[in-house]
Amino acid sequence: MALKILMLGHKLENRKAALEALKAKDAEFDTREAQIREAITEANSEEEERAVQELLEAYEREKSDHEGQKQGLESEIEDIEKEMEELKRSLPAPEKVQDPKKTERNVYKMSNYNIRSLPKGQKVFDALPFEERAAIVSRDDVKTFLAELRNRKGSQRAVSGGELTIPETLLDLISENMFRYSKLLNHVRVRTVNGVARQTIAGTVPEAVWTEMCAAINELKFSFNQVTVDGFKVAGFVPVCNSILEDSNINLASWIVEMLSEAVGMAIDKAIIYGKGPANKMPMGIVTRLAQTVKPSDYPANAPEWEDLHTKNVIKINPSGKTGTAFWAELMIATGNTATEYSRGEQFWAMNSKTLTELKSKLITFTANGDAVANLYGVLPIINGNVEILEFMPDGDIVGGYGELYLMSLRSEMTVESSSEVQFIQDNTVFKGKQRADGMPVIAGAFVAINIKNTEVTTVMNFAADNANDAQLLNLTIGDKTLSPTFSSDKYTYTLTADAAKNVVTATAAQADAKIAISYNGKNVENGSEVTWKTGGTPTPMTVTVRQGNAVRVYTVTVTKS
Repeated sequence: MALKILMLGHKLENRKAALEALKAKDAEFDTREAQIREAITEANSEEEERAVQELLEAYEREKSDHEGQKQGLESEIEDIEKEMEELKRSLPAPEKVQDPKKTERNVYKMSNYNIRSLPKGQKVFDALPFEERAAIVSRDDVKTFLAELRNRKGSQRAVSGGELTIPETLLDLISENMFRYSKLLNHVRVRTVNGVARQTIAGTVPEAVWTEMCAAINELKFSFNQVTVDGFKVAGFVPVCNSILEDSNINLASWIVEMLSEAVGMAIDKAIIYGKGPANKMPMGIVTRLAQTVKPSDYPANAPEWEDLHTKNVIKINPSGKTGTAFWAELMIATGNTATEYSRGEQFWAMNSKTLTELKSKLITFTANGDAVANLYGVLPIINGNVEILEFMPDGDIVGGYGELYLMSLRSEMTVESSSEVQFIQDNTVFKGKQRADGMPVIAGAFVAINIKNTEVTTVMNFAADNANDAQLLNLTIGDKTLSPTFSSDKYTYTLTADAAKNVVTATAAQADAKIAISYNGKNVENGSEVTWKTGGTPTPMTVTVRQGNAVRVYTVTVTKS
């Protein structure tokens, strides 16, 4: 019975979508009729009048068919709605679906199902009971979202300026499913905030004071620190096969939840370990903070005191000539540098699978039966702490510590936009998803970065290039002259002394489709053409403006004609 209702609901949505498409043509018919009648009044001969009259008759037949189709769909929609109501009345009273909620230790459960425990190969939406999936897609906000999403297929020439806000129900699924694809969100402190927010962090817990039974009680002084988190954007687009969009709401919802969860989860993991910080519009990573040798100028005044950790907490171990026992003893001492008064919670250790294999190789023992074993099953022996495999990490590097002292702030307003033209040939509609987030290790000393191959820990990691907003120049040449200082993409002010009357100016952008505008002495200059210098020895600036996406960079060369 429930399946039949669901199938009728899908059929009803299709019929309504078809009706809306027909209604969208009403204005077109009105325009055509007005044009034909105007042509009748302007006819200059009987022959022209007959020709126009034939057009009018053909138009009226077409419009009659159009109205008939609309009436047929309206009648069919009414019949389907009546049938669904009758079926619903005959159903037994459903049990109340348990509301989504969070239990202890921040483990999300929905209908007593732990989403984060699912294997990655299984879609979270498919794992939910059928009744719950049907209940989710039958919600008005979800139906509206999916209908608008589906209607965008093939209806736009470019990415729309309007956004679709994901319903809260699906957003909860995406958010919790993201914890499956993000290995580290389960270990760090996650808070949902709006806008730029100051997060209060409790300091060291003071020791209570022993005294006489009737003596005055001593005051305990608790210290509190604050860190500021922003709202940088993690975003990208994913292609969806158009056949999926033509399928049922459950399949569509499943794909949207899965793809956005995976994309955002993987990007967040990399940022937690190697994020380059606010200057690069992303969270501050653990390794990036540990490698700092100088206190940043923008370090928050009320944050925990900055400490130089690049020696004490960035460590390399030489395994050469060491027994397995000696190696593990040295590794344990290195991980002990995470000792902090701020936390006694659980630790985590991130590494790639090859590094994990090397650790296992140093644990090999033989049983009485001669079987080789390496007792490392997701938790570091003796040291303790869950092992998380992140394949983007370099061989030999291990990063970890007390995850609850890394603050990750997530914004809830994830949105989706669509385009049908980006992958037209592939028969895909492209959906763009975005979410705002920021993060930082609030107590950096609670983490370490270790290399077990006696090489320097990798402290700088390349991220996917933000080509859509890359407005840098690769090169700027003015004849055969040398700029002062020597040209560099990230330097924007130069001087030049010209001894010739004019020189060719050529600017090369990092991105081929970036727009370059050159201006000198109040006039626009074509890139690659000659510029005649202003005489008289007066320094005159020449500007080279580069635009790409939403980014703008202006390079200024002050030229003096000798």
